[in-house]
Amino acid sequence: MKIAILDDYQNAIRSLDCFRLLDGHDVDVLTQSIRDVDALAARIAEAEALVLIRERTPIPRALLERLPRLRFIAQTGKASAHIDLEAAAQLGIPVTESRFSGVATAELVWGVILAAMRRIPQYAANLRAGHWQVSGLEGADTPYGHGLGVALEGRTLGIWGYGRIGRRLARYAQAFDMKVLVWSRPESRALAAEQGHALADGPLDLFARSDVLTLQVRQNAETRGIVTLEHLLAMQPDALFVNTSRAGLVQPGALREALARGRPGLAALDVFDDEPPGADEPLLHMPNVVCTPHLGYVQKENYETLFDAAFRDVLAWQAGTPRHVVNPDALARQRP
Repeated sequence: MKIAILDDYQNAIRSLDCFRLLDGHDVDVLTQSIRDVDALAARIAEAEALVLIRERTPIPRALLERLPRLRFIAQTGKASAHIDLEAAAQLGIPVTESRFSGVATAELVWGVILAAMRRIPQYAANLRAGHWQVSGLEGADTPYGHGLGVALEGRTLGIWGYGRIGRRLARYAQAFDMKVLVWSRPESRALAAEQGHALADGPLDLFARSDVLTLQVRQNAETRGIVTLEHLLAMQPDALFVNTSRAGLVQPGALREALARGRPGLAALDVFDDEPPGADEPLLHMPNVVCTPHLGYVQKENYETLFDAAFRDVLAWQAGTPRHVVNPDALARQRP
């Protein structure tokens, strides 16, 4: 079977233990993203199955209609709006999804929180430039004006979204002697209260009372743009805003304006409106922003889990026993 794996930026997939599951198949691993539909269709024209790395490449109807040999798609992680599931079903292309624990993302969130609060990237960059114990954030003429790192102990971690990752982050916070403040869906708020955490009165209250605020919300039509400039300006000048979920949860331009106005004073971001962002992305050049290149799920054990599941989905479908199909109507229309 001809299998194409898209968007392996680090050329890492062939080195995974689980890659051996595809022995005997013709596997084409693309290490560069191709966004133009015509160019991508030409590049993967022979593929019978696609394996997608999260949402790195959109799979719209226009692309699916250009791939008459394509018969199956395995998504690592949740299948979301980047795949036209209705079009895939109509064309007889089953799509599967795989799950992961969220450990990798939670650990990255905690890593960037520590990095931002202790100014680790700034100190490290200045050390390489020959400056000893200089964070670059010093000076009253800056809107943040707090060059020294600060401790997490005694501060409040605000969590918007109390799912798997949010609950894990709450446990991390307790290990660091932080207070936890939660805003989420009613059932999740009830669980947070049951587990001893404080509840915010609403999003504005969450932003105003949090020293560190992390978004752990799934992006969809209802949640796009849920974080507004008003929310961000409610934060304190020494507070940290963390987004490792999706950039689209924040209204366009709101974070840049809020940071320029000094509320919040710091941000840590793993996601961007355009990925990879261009060199002219303003957030990459703000000294009070710690940026990482969407690494939340990019971790060895997580990759092994995700791709093992995706590859086994491919093999199960080939064997006539499909599993984890999210558009089951496709099964009745499968391409020969």
